[in-house]
Amino acid sequence: MAERRRKHTVAADSALSHERLLWDLGFVRVAGVDEVGLGPLAGPVVAAAVVFAPGSTALAGVDDSKKLRASRRVELAAGVRERAIAVALGIVEVAEVDENGVYEAGLEAMRRAVVGLLPATDYLLVDARRVPRVEVRQSAFIRGDGFVYSIGAASIVAKVYRDELMRSLDAEYPGYGFAEHAGYGTAQHLAALERLGPCAIHRRSFEPVRRVLGLADPSTTLHPSGV
Repeated sequence: MAERRRKHTVAADSALSHERLLWDLGFVRVAGVDEVGLGPLAGPVVAAAVVFAPGSTALAGVDDSKKLRASRRVELAAGVRERAIAVALGIVEVAEVDENGVYEAGLEAMRRAVVGLLPATDYLLVDARRVPRVEVRQSAFIRGDGFVYSIGAASIVAKVYRDELMRSLDAEYPGYGFAEHAGYGTAQHLAALERLGPCAIHRRSFEPVRRVLGLADPSTTLHPSGV
């Protein structure tokens, strides 16, 4: 057990290498940024930005939120919030997703998270993309939530927040199973969508919802892959 803990600590500290490099270069408030909720048929897109103090030690277990059990994500999100010096969320609601597209919604959610940080950040580490319309230096890492510590921390915070939100929306819009699938297009969700029709938080720009509404073009698919 002690050897397993030691290996987890070593792996966690290794994940902080990008932050340490930036701290050594004089960047004090380095933020990891990630978004969740691109793929679901319902609910908002949520992003988080997380800043750790220079010299921080890593919380063992932080990783891409999709790789973690739900209970472990909740534990880690609490640990991240306790250790971080700043955490901010950015939320893009369904109407904006439908109006501007889910790709732009993801970028805007990340931008809102970044501008919500107090104090403001001076460098961004971002999963896969660059955050638009912010005057902050940044670096993007493909699958960064799996190997850049603060990006992984942001992915966990965003995922836990969004899952909790979808559980609360399950009570407001019963019958769809939002508490179980968080709006993703599972068989349970698709069956409920066919049976009940779309509710107020369904994304009407996504093909399965459009089809139920009689709006889908059979030659196109608007439902993207994503997280």
